[in-house]
Amino acid sequence: MTDRWRVRGARALPALALAWGLTVAAGSPAGADDAENDSAVGPVGAVGVSIEPAPSDTLDRLAAARVEAMTLPEKAASVVMGHVPGTDPGALGTYMEQTGIGGFILMGANIPADEASLAQVTAALTGDPAFPALIAVDQEGGDVSRLPWDRLPAALTLKNAPAADTAAAFAARAALLQRVGIGVNFGIVADVSPAPGEFIFRRALGTDAAGAAERVGAAVAGEAGAALSTIKHFPGHGAAPGDSHATIPVTNTSKTEWAASDARPFAAGIDAGAQFLMFGHLSYAAVDPLPASLSAEWHRIAREELGFDGIAITDDLGMLQASGEPAYLDPVANAVTALAAGNDIVLTVVSSTAGTAPAVVNGIVAAIESGQLSEERLTEAATRVAEARLLLAAEGRGMSPCPSCEPVF
Repeated sequence: MTDRWRVRGARALPALALAWGLTVAAGSPAGADDAENDSAVGPVGAVGVSIEPAPSDTLDRLAAARVEAMTLPEKAASVVMGHVPGTDPGALGTYMEQTGIGGFILMGANIPADEASLAQVTAALTGDPAFPALIAVDQEGGDVSRLPWDRLPAALTLKNAPAADTAAAFAARAALLQRVGIGVNFGIVADVSPAPGEFIFRRALGTDAAGAAERVGAAVAGEAGAALSTIKHFPGHGAAPGDSHATIPVTNTSKTEWAASDARPFAAGIDAGAQFLMFGHLSYAAVDPLPASLSAEWHRIAREELGFDGIAITDDLGMLQASGEPAYLDPVANAVTALAAGNDIVLTVVSSTAGTAPAVVNGIVAAIESGQLSEERLTEAATRVAEARLLLAAEGRGMSPCPSCEPVF
């Protein structure tokens, strides 16, 4: 798993290790690829910190120690990413402290008028700087843009431009996120969508598999060092027509057909080092009639066939409820099924209130106690999440603004 995590500021890792009584071997110097990533990040280079590979198994051991020290409810809370509206740092900080959840997704209702105010919001959400919560946002640019000051090129333009333009745009976009303390971007759409009338067309980075794959890989490379990258919506929204916010799109595309087309951008993003893979509420009936977000088979394919070893996260579980399908009306049951299928984080946005995350946490605990969900699976998920949180702590990014960075517009 550590191959997927890249650490800036290697001196931070020994400090984290000492806090847990662990010994850390020195990491190897950054290679040529890392130097290229540094230059791609652009304004982030102003802080003068290089990118280096994480020492061999340091994050694994640190994360395992963290998780071992957690109670069962703490472990359950750590795999939940929640949301409540509002921009009051005090109220948002209280929400995170009371729920103990491992992450928060910023939506439009959480974005104040300027960068300085947003940095105060993210600082309150982040909590303990030694073990910061994962603060995420859907910052694709264009149609899906939470930061109104992001005027960088987005998919509708980039899909018709050289891949180098995508890398530059996402490097600059990730720098904007780093400036305000956001560590995770749910911003790279890896779906293949050839038809302008399709739901996902305006947000997809390519109209064919080859073009999409090239740009997805470029976007992940561009974000390296400034944000943890997420590729979505696995296994591919383009093949499954319909809006998954209101229904569960279905396709009869075979596994063979998928592997030759829609799989390619996801494989490219994984090969480029994407740390998160978001599973869509999409049914590839020929592979598994269940939505991919709840499918153990699609999680197996991602890990065993595509080699993904980062964090698997659901798309918003509230969307499953919004589909109106009787089988998916219970948000707690959806979360437990999603974890059992192989997700490491369950995401709740639509209709999420201050009580949603605690209800999900309690449901996960109850599922463990009843044997419906194995504690081994929960521990695996919590450890992957802990690795990402410790990585952000070691790097000192995604949890504090970067005032020395120049604005990028």
